[in-house]
Amino acid sequence: MIITEIEDRITDIIHHDNHDEFIYDFLSIYDFPKATITKLRKGTNNLAKESGAVYLKNRLYYHQVVNDGQLMQRFVELKQKVNELNAKPRYIMVTDFESVLAEDTKTGDTLDVEFERLPQKFEFFLAWNGIEKTDFDKENPADIRAAERFAKLYDVVIKDNPDVSRHGLNLFLIRILFCLFAEDTDIFQKNVFTNRIKALTKEDGSNLDKFFQDLFGILDVNKDNRPSDTPSWLDDFPYVNGDLFKEQHESLKFTTLSRKLIIDAGEKLEWDQINPDILGSMIQAVASEDSRSHLGMHYTSVPNIMKVIKPLFLDNLRREFKSAKGNQKKLNTLYDRIGKIKFMDPACGSGNFLIITYKELRQLEIDILGELNGMGIATMYVPSVTLDQFYGIEIDDFACDVTRLSLWIAEHQMNKLLEKEIDNAVRPTLPLQHAGAIVCENALRINWNDVLPHEKDDEVYLFGNPPYLGSSLQNQEQKQDLKAIAELYSVNGYKKLDYVSGWFIKGAEFCSNSLVKYAFVSTNSICQGEQVPILWPMILNKVTIDFAYQSFTWNNNAKGTAAVIVVIIGLSSKSLVHDKKYLFSGSSYRKVKNISPYLTDSKSTVIVSKSKKSLFDLPTMYRGNMPTDGGGLIINRDDLSKVPEEVRPFIHKFVGSKDSLNGDERFVLWLTKSEYEKIKDTDFVKERISIVKKMRLNSKKKSTNKLASHPWRFEFISRPDDYSGNTILIPRVSSKNRPYMPLSILDANVIVSDTATAIYNAPLYLFGLLESVMHMTWMRNIGGRLKNDYRYSSDFIYNTFPVPNLSTRRKNEIEELVWKILDIRDEEGGTLADLYGSPLAEKNPKPMNPRLLATHRELDEVVDRAYRDRPFRDDNERLSLLLDMYSKKVSEENNEK
Repeated sequence: MIITEIEDRITDIIHHDNHDEFIYDFLSIYDFPKATITKLRKGTNNLAKESGAVYLKNRLYYHQVVNDGQLMQRFVELKQKVNELNAKPRYIMVTDFESVLAEDTKTGDTLDVEFERLPQKFEFFLAWNGIEKTDFDKENPADIRAAERFAKLYDVVIKDNPDVSRHGLNLFLIRILFCLFAEDTDIFQKNVFTNRIKALTKEDGSNLDKFFQDLFGILDVNKDNRPSDTPSWLDDFPYVNGDLFKEQHESLKFTTLSRKLIIDAGEKLEWDQINPDILGSMIQAVASEDSRSHLGMHYTSVPNIMKVIKPLFLDNLRREFKSAKGNQKKLNTLYDRIGKIKFMDPACGSGNFLIITYKELRQLEIDILGELNGMGIATMYVPSVTLDQFYGIEIDDFACDVTRLSLWIAEHQMNKLLEKEIDNAVRPTLPLQHAGAIVCENALRINWNDVLPHEKDDEVYLFGNPPYLGSSLQNQEQKQDLKAIAELYSVNGYKKLDYVSGWFIKGAEFCSNSLVKYAFVSTNSICQGEQVPILWPMILNKVTIDFAYQSFTWNNNAKGTAAVIVVIIGLSSKSLVHDKKYLFSGSSYRKVKNISPYLTDSKSTVIVSKSKKSLFDLPTMYRGNMPTDGGGLIINRDDLSKVPEEVRPFIHKFVGSKDSLNGDERFVLWLTKSEYEKIKDTDFVKERISIVKKMRLNSKKKSTNKLASHPWRFEFISRPDDYSGNTILIPRVSSKNRPYMPLSILDANVIVSDTATAIYNAPLYLFGLLESVMHMTWMRNIGGRLKNDYRYSSDFIYNTFPVPNLSTRRKNEIEELVWKILDIRDEEGGTLADLYGSPLAEKNPKPMNPRLLATHRELDEVVDRAYRDRPFRDDNERLSLLLDMYSKKVSEENNEK
């Protein structure tokens, strides 16, 4: 739904000279079928008997009346008539084309508005479209209206001014926004900006640029310093300051349309209902074509922002306020304290975090004053919290301007709230106050101390939602940003880090040995897999984790976009006292002694590193066998019939990850040198070996060229010569949409390809361990990712996986359930992909086979009991135990060395 189009269509209707067709045109805007409206016009579907009335069963009872000053009486009479009906219409509506009275009979909501203002109240009738008004209000309609109107204005002005600088255009937009907000919220005289444009500029817009040149120039001049010949229409505008009008206006061409769009923005928008945290993001989207489809939906929601700032500082301030109630000295101390704290978002975007923080601090200021007044203590209002406590870094120039504007809007709204809640407390918005510093810079290249200078004992908080960007999504400039930081702070392996890592590294340096604390939102990948040993040792050398939200879905109100799995991590200097740490999971939290970089409750800070062999004496896991053959050694089922009898003993099944999952069948010619000598003269073998030899000789790799001298042999062979037992096949990539990895057990005649890993001569109980939720928990958190799927690594996952000492009885229990799982697979039939489904998929989830799932759950219980007697509450408890086991094992091995 495009709000402004609906408003404009209603505007056109109400301005018709003849209103006889009004109700029919009005209904057409709400997508009533043309046939229904045609029947109403003809009277065949109109149940009303009186002239000027329309009664559409269940939908509307409408009556147009003469303008005799009795509109309310006519409305009451119509309500009485409706009350006598068996089936009530959803809406009652009466108008004399001067005013409109209406009622929603379902909700009881009423509408009493001037006929001219009906376009701005169109949402009252949205139930006709199946949209309840309460749901529509949640979509922030005032902000969407503003953004949509400015999107139109932006497009028209930029089309009429192709050579204008983007900075000049954006600054003009910001200034217009401020003026419109100011005239509607008592900063300026009511409607003075729009009315002056209507009265003093030509309809074709030819002198509108001169109007803005004069107005913007005078807004930066104190009234005492204005020339004596300043026209009265200009002198009606106050001094604004705040550097908003300091820079000279860049000349623009305006037309009839652009002038009309500016006037519409003044007359059709309700600026007193604007939310600055939301509006800022939407206005930024105006200047970004790729964001238009989600205009008004790309912003960090207030609940998500609160997840960051509450445990970082706000909860503590609120607790202090609660304990200070009734104590004047404590209240005054807290009042002074909140006016000295400094806040910075080093990736501030359009300022969402700063705005919400400012409003929360101002609300606390008001609450303190209210408490003092309630104690009978007369106080003269002296501001505590000011905008110069707030700092931001943002690489986009326009976003910086939007942040400043949004902060000013937030300040004015809080000033009005102050006046309303505290007697005799007046805080003027003008002249605008300077924000501490909202700078347009690359946050990863600039020294944060230059933006926010602070002493060692200053109370400072950093927060925000920096850009995530995995290594494969970073552009060259972003890769260079991380390189510069990595070289500065000696971080090896930085190429594998997410872009957000740069903020965590710089934050650790910024708050080292000080009172500074910081918390950022991040994708959970920086707390998983190979990123952990790269990133966290440097960070935890300077800071410690104070609180963390374990992985959750970051719903950012961005419709049509994939949800992101994120974490929130709060940190501070190791030099501070850290007696209370909080670990959040969903809506609950726990007090813990230590939080690991995997965001678990861990006795010590554990970081899992690669190991070339199993630390817990499990059988060796090998990479599968790699042919490098150009297709010569691999045989499809269709080609099996061409294999001569004497070659058949050397044909084996060839299984990789996809083959195992989907039940595909491939075969391979598997030969030793002596076996090759026996059959090399057969035409089939000659043809196949020729393909291999040609491919290897034509390769650009010298190592592959050398392989042409023994073309019957795979390039890489992991399968032992004396192998005779079962093989466990583990896919190297596993879908995140399955609760369990679909592993396979293969007999000795099957060759595992290099798309999978293999454990040869594997005991059956090991299959059960690897299929358990314990192992899945380890894999999900310790392993890496390939896109969104899990990437299995022997060095990182298998060789480090902690395993307790298992008794023979426990192994037998596990093996019995493994046989049960294998039997169910055979009995149920279908591929592993079918049996294991994709129940965790966001779109089109497919359930796992219920018999198989139930048996896996049985296996989980048995394996869990092998680790400890009492049940685990969740996977976080499992991971905590596994990390402690790993840490203990590593310490033992280091002591032995």
